[in-house]
Amino acid sequence: MEQRLANSWRLTANEKKFIESALLSELRVDGRGPLDYRKLNIKFGKDDGSVEVQLGETRVMSYVSAQLVQPYRDRPNEGTLSIFTEFSPMADPSFEPGRPGESAVELGRIIDRGLRESRAIDTESLCILSAKLVWAIRVDIHILDNAGNLVDAANIAALASLLTFRRPECSLGGEDGQQVVVHPPEVREPLPLIIHHLPVAVTFGYFSNENLVVLDPTYHEEAVMTGRMTATLNANGDVCAIQKPGGQEISQRVIMHCLRLAHVKAGDMTAKIKDAVEKHNTERALQKIKRHSSSVAVDVCGTTARLGGKQNQSDGDKEGSRLDQLKLKDETKAMECDATSSAQVQSNKKDESLKNFIGGPSSWDPYSECVNSDLLKASLASRGQSTPSKQKESRRETKPEEPQKEIKIDSAPMDTALTSEQSNEGKTLKDAVKPKHKRKKKGSSNNGN
Repeated sequence: MEQRLANSWRLTANEKKFIESALLSELRVDGRGPLDYRKLNIKFGKDDGSVEVQLGETRVMSYVSAQLVQPYRDRPNEGTLSIFTEFSPMADPSFEPGRPGESAVELGRIIDRGLRESRAIDTESLCILSAKLVWAIRVDIHILDNAGNLVDAANIAALASLLTFRRPECSLGGEDGQQVVVHPPEVREPLPLIIHHLPVAVTFGYFSNENLVVLDPTYHEEAVMTGRMTATLNANGDVCAIQKPGGQEISQRVIMHCLRLAHVKAGDMTAKIKDAVEKHNTERALQKIKRHSSSVAVDVCGTTARLGGKQNQSDGDKEGSRLDQLKLKDETKAMECDATSSAQVQSNKKDESLKNFIGGPSSWDPYSECVNSDLLKASLASRGQSTPSKQKESRRETKPEEPQKEIKIDSAPMDTALTSEQSNEGKTLKDAVKPKHKRKKKGSSNNGN
């Protein structure tokens, strides 16, 4: 990789001398110290397991996918993990399209060795049916922009994508219990991978002077340096893998010093990755779309009603949804019973009011529209006569005894009678009606004679 980069950049002797003299003064071209990392930025995509990492100006994208395959014969209860890298000429003119070159193969092997040999991922949890079906996890790494130290950027992208990946949940069914059913995300929540620790790759660059050691070299420094070493460690200080692809020889003292530095940097990188993943998971949980169920039939007081509601179909919320349905049933029953009881109370009150009705001027009585009920009661009390209710009852009793005759009342006498009642406030309704009956009776007797 270094030879191809050196040939592509073809730095002049003055540029190489300037970079080496700056490093002797513990300065770098971009202003960092010899043991400082560039700014790290992690962006997560919409799909699970899609991550873009930017380390300085180096940009790498990683995507994780899974499929059901047959396991290896020597490991029938373990899934598989594979790393694939793609170098595009868009990232660097020295990269050739088509078949992956030596640099792409080397990058994939470094990341694969750090993840698989350290057993960071629990492959036994990927087994669905022993010796028949297991999950095969595939990590695709795409180089978008090469600005130096592709190993560290690609390793961080692979770890972040594995942490955010979710595989579908499977269950066994059928008559013999050997039929595998893959549940979609709408039915059951996908499951994350079981990751025991995070092996972080830390790359060091060496120069002609053995005392010159830099961390996270840029593409200009990679063209000048004479050796490189990548140490993969976790936050506990366990060495997962070491890769030194030839070049300048280094002493054991320098290697141990680099491993101590790598332990500190691995702890810092692990904390940054976990913080970014936790923040992403929190945002994903807040933006998660709640799934709705169809309408549920609920029996309320012997009648069936269709109630549409929102219900989460996940296994973790099934008990809560059942409790909500029971509460809804109780509330609807109570509301229905209250409604029926209130209707019965209102009907009883209405019946009682009808039974206790005594009588009095009403809207349908033409003689009571212009009669003041208060003055009528006062006049009756002064004369010592009975109330209109009693008079009406007596009239009702005596009415069947008299022969029924047609009574025709003209509008003019009615108006005169009403005006006379308004002038004579002491007269009652009975007094106002009697003269009319007498006149009619007299008229009928004269006609008979």
